[in-house]
Amino acid sequence: MTYEPQVNDYVIWSKGVEGWIYFKCEDYVTIEAAIWPKDEQNYLDCSIHKNERVLVVCYHDQWCDLKYIRSRKSKHEEKENCVEIAC
Repeated sequence: MTYEPQVNDYVIWSKGVEGWIYFKCEDYVTIEAAIWPKDEQNYLDCSIHKNERVLVVCYHDQWCDLKYIRSRKSKHEEKENCVEIAC
């Protein structure tokens, strides 16, 4: 059975990337490879998100190279991976 990636799965990609699946559509997923807090000015300019992210695209034909590690219920579940800015 082939692994079907889902949002909030933690995966390791054979390309040397690991992280949480952040977005999924029919053609690709994005893997959240890094996260850090926005500086104050950046947050004030766009307060939709509190953090900056590096997202790596993994196309459907590459999903066979993903190794499933575990899942979480939501992005808010992982306290050690959450970065917050005190406002």
